[in-house]
Amino acid sequence: MQILTSEDILKATGGRIISGGEQSLEFDGITTDSRAVKNGMLFIPLAGERFDGHDYIVSAAEHGVSAALTHKEETDACGIMLIKVDDTRKALGDIARYYKQKYFVPSVAITGSVGKTTTKDMISAVLSEHFRTLKTPNNFNNDIGVPLTIFGLEKEHEMAVIEMGMNHFGEIEYLSGIALPDAAVITNIGMSHIENLGSQEGIFKAKMEITSRFGSENTLFVNGDDKFLKNVSSDVYSVVKYGLDQSCDIYAKDIVNNGLSGISFTAVCRDTEFKAEVTQPGIHNVYNALAAIAVGMHFGVTAEECVSGLKNCVYTSQRLEVITHGNIEVINDCYNSSPDSVRAALKVQQQSLMKRRIAVLGDILEMGEFAPKAHYELGADVASAGVDMLITVGENASKMADGARDAGMTNIVSYEKTDDIIADLPELLKDGGSVLVKASHGMHFEKITNAIKEI
Repeated sequence: MQILTSEDILKATGGRIISGGEQSLEFDGITTDSRAVKNGMLFIPLAGERFDGHDYIVSAAEHGVSAALTHKEETDACGIMLIKVDDTRKALGDIARYYKQKYFVPSVAITGSVGKTTTKDMISAVLSEHFRTLKTPNNFNNDIGVPLTIFGLEKEHEMAVIEMGMNHFGEIEYLSGIALPDAAVITNIGMSHIENLGSQEGIFKAKMEITSRFGSENTLFVNGDDKFLKNVSSDVYSVVKYGLDQSCDIYAKDIVNNGLSGISFTAVCRDTEFKAEVTQPGIHNVYNALAAIAVGMHFGVTAEECVSGLKNCVYTSQRLEVITHGNIEVINDCYNSSPDSVRAALKVQQQSLMKRRIAVLGDILEMGEFAPKAHYELGADVASAGVDMLITVGENASKMADGARDAGMTNIVSYEKTDDIIADLPELLKDGGSVLVKASHGMHFEKITNAIKEI
């Protein structure tokens, strides 16, 4: 992080110093985690349902922070500067916005129901061939993670790629107001978080908030094959569409499936054609790669650099990560889940050369009243995908078992909780094969992949 002063913090937040204001301070880091504090940092305590960072201001002071924010009237000053703000969580975003404007670099924001993180990885890889690029680490895509990502902008950075997630209306608009992106990508409109947004139309509306501050200098990139996004247009900002349909501004043809090793295709962009490949399997990754090419070329990256970036892309773990352990091939896609991403993962598993295919599938969360029907319908898709054994975990996933059973599948085992399956894994997987492991993050399916490695 580059330097911010105590005056900068006051200006960004509208706060006031309530103790320790004898001299101006400089901060070379900002943290919300009292365990990660270092000398010269500003500590921003956040209040949650089960914790309150204000309880750790004294500890942070003892470990060397120069100052802390507070939104409480009574706070132990501990000999450091304390700055009173209305709300520390909002102040975190206000400071990030100020920092982004002070140390400006062009940026791209990415949202969508499925594929945000992989698309972020690909876009960053392509841009990194031409620019020194910062990207969102892991899944730092909420109202805490986005500001912390922005604080990672250093003097050497020339571009930033920022992932944005949401589960309520207004969140993407808020995050866009912090990151102030020059361009944005919407990967698709699925059913993730439909419990809170009511319908896919609601999800579309929430994702489009990413353009809330767009003007004539901004560009929106959308999946031109998505039924909600293909008709997006604007008189205010530019719209670029990518997809497999040749009516898109950038499209793919001559697609060659290389199994679990990835996929190759010819990209057609304006009057330019070139061959590209990605090491991630699945046709959905052609869309992600096209988004990366579209963004890259928009910012002046050459076709050759796009090809190199995609080929050498390093992906965030637990997303269609193929792991071989003895006679077991694990397709580890347990970071998150949605109906569309489950279907995509099943198609990827069909490319496996293993003689036996097992799907370990858990609850897809935040689907509300849509959950029973969506899980039941997925069961039929599992059966039609030619899976030899279905193992479900969770109450909603049991409906998936019902759907598979009604579609004619018989080799099905169901568990209530993730921990319940661990002891049975050696017996269930004794004959080896390809094992797809997928569920929403809250199901903690990383326990399953870790247990398989110990068999």
